[in-house]
Amino acid sequence: MAVEIPKTKYSGGKIREITLGTGDKAVTLGGQTAYNFHTFEGEHPRKIKVAFMVTDILPDDCPAALKEAWGDVMGDPAAWAKKAQDEFGADMIHLELIGTDPNGKDLGPDHAVDVVKKVAEAVDVPIVVWGTANGAKDTEVLRAVAEAVPDRRLGLGPVEEGDYKQVGASCLAYKHVAIASSPIDINLAKQLNILLTNLGVKDDDLMIDPTTGGLGYGLEYSFSVMERARQAALTQNDDKLQYPLYNNLGKEIWKVKEAKLTKDEEPTLGDETRRAVLMEALTAVTVMTAGSDVVVLRHPQSAKLVRWMSDQLQD
Repeated sequence: MAVEIPKTKYSGGKIREITLGTGDKAVTLGGQTAYNFHTFEGEHPRKIKVAFMVTDILPDDCPAALKEAWGDVMGDPAAWAKKAQDEFGADMIHLELIGTDPNGKDLGPDHAVDVVKKVAEAVDVPIVVWGTANGAKDTEVLRAVAEAVPDRRLGLGPVEEGDYKQVGASCLAYKHVAIASSPIDINLAKQLNILLTNLGVKDDDLMIDPTTGGLGYGLEYSFSVMERARQAALTQNDDKLQYPLYNNLGKEIWKVKEAKLTKDEEPTLGDETRRAVLMEALTAVTVMTAGSDVVVLRHPQSAKLVRWMSDQLQD
């Protein structure tokens, strides 16, 4: 007797196709008509993309495992990005401007523009430029970056309710992609999308950052919000949620104590590199099953595991 696999009834909705970058290495996201990896129910035409996190300055609290994996390039964002692209096959570069944080070095727009230009010259893959979630500073910095690099179709984020008019206007003026960030809440995510589209940002210039909690630090909440967003988009045809999902998870994993404690400090937790890599990979696979289109990672071994699992689930 044949077993009939139950199938979800979709409304005919489709995740919008968004392109980041230019040229041969441009990346198109979206296009799904079914949940991620549910290829028996609908189309899932593109594999989930891996972006490597690169920072403009070396973080003071950078774990030893990351320094060992990347070596001396961590002091040079352009060389770091090139290594991510050439040696580890990065689909995208996620460039975090941590040096512009007002609570840190408080570097200005000129610094940000200089770094972004150097990274853009070093790599061909798409670049997402990420601020510090300080609305006033991000407005100043991301506006300058958008104007200085108009020909690469950058992703700019996080675009939040407090700065969406200013950053959204820069995306609109220079044809960059706005990554709308809301604090793990589906209604706030939808409202921000409405505000941005009312501002004039086009549907093919918008992505959703639902905010990602790491394994053991709110991952279940992120999963629930993402799952509900995909259900609304695909089974209820909610066009305000039919955008690709962007999960900036790497920095959430590598800042927690479980990823930093050494084996000597806590022998029961085992090898610190293996532990942190598995935490990062498990978080990535979880959000991938919830609907992610891009996962931002920090360790090359995590990316290798995530790509293997994605291939197994999709192929």
